[in-house]
Amino acid sequence: MPEPTHPTLRIAAVQSTVRQDPTDADGLRQSAAEVRSLMRQAAEAGARLVHFAEGAICFPSKHVMSELGPDEVGNSDWSKAQWQVLDEQLATIAALSAELGIWTAIASLHQQPDARPHNSLYVFDDKGKLVTRYDERTLSTTKLNYMYTPGTKPITFELDGYRFGLAVGMDAHIPEIFIDYVRQDVDAVLLSYATTGLSEGEDAVAAVAPANAAINHYWLSLAVSTNPNLPNTAAGILNSTGHWATQCPLNATPALTTYDLHKQNTLTESARAWRQAARSRVTS
Repeated sequence: MPEPTHPTLRIAAVQSTVRQDPTDADGLRQSAAEVRSLMRQAAEAGARLVHFAEGAICFPSKHVMSELGPDEVGNSDWSKAQWQVLDEQLATIAALSAELGIWTAIASLHQQPDARPHNSLYVFDDKGKLVTRYDERTLSTTKLNYMYTPGTKPITFELDGYRFGLAVGMDAHIPEIFIDYVRQDVDAVLLSYATTGLSEGEDAVAAVAPANAAINHYWLSLAVSTNPNLPNTAAGILNSTGHWATQCPLNATPALTTYDLHKQNTLTESARAWRQAARSRVTS
């Protein structure tokens, strides 16, 4: 008896310019304009879902935000951020999702009245409605001590019969985050990442992302910031063996790439079931 067929789902992974100053209203508008341009490109390419990097609108610098001034890192003074502009630009992105009929996973800050903000990944559907929001859980030392409030739980959403998990930033380096999404029965994880590293050795995401895809046997979309100092890091989509199904050019310029996810045969399910059973034996 033939196995049931499932429709494919085209997704777009994006690498884009990331600016570090949330006090710069014009810079925020420029970043959002680039996001909207790439959304239009994704829609023209037939994508159902477009996925952006951490800090796609802004990746705040610890130096810019420090209340001690740019030469010393201290608690972030979030009153300096152009929150109204951030909110306005996020709203334009949601509205364009509806106009284009495309789902959008876009990273931005989530302001809180009595606490530091979250570093978040928003998901808007093709009607411009907010479907869910994921907050980065495994903050770096600086992010945790001076900048953000950590998230507390995994988040999934479903689109056209596919289930997605979400991860941001330093989550990339914590295997347990990705193992947990196997328990959530996801087909793919969207990982949004940004780096301002000055040398290739400062960033390992190009190595850990394929490992997380292969170990957990699901697709992984990696969306990153453009960084000419990290020539081996580019956005792309990894298959369940940890190999690049498609990848943007390694030239640190804004770009996107698309891939059609497809439900695989029972071999995928048996491989995933074996991993879960083996982990249970090891950890029991």
